Amino acid sequence: MPTEDDRARVVKRSLVVAGHRTSVSLEDAFWRRLQAIAASRRVSVNSLAAEVDVARGKANLSSALRVFVLEAIAPDLDPGDAREDRPLAAPDRSP
Repeated sequence: MPTEDDRARVVKRSLVVAGHRTSVSLEDAFWRRLQAIAASRRVSVNSLAAEVDVARGKANLSSALRVFVLEAIAPDLDPGDAREDRPLAAPDRSP
């Protein structure tokens, strides 16, 4: 099982988006989740990244992919819940 350091490590990955080779810098945890989302949709990571690329506006692709993954895994998350005065809750890691 990957350690917390492994999940947080940023790695540069190569993609082909709209016929052009590009790279993104993503933490392993985001990359693995992006791969899982692509597999569940039966598309390649490149195809999924191309969809995100089209919709990203002015955001850089790495950031847009992170937001896409967060919204895919927690679609009901209310951005208002991320107020500065709220303490962060640690994820439940019980077996």
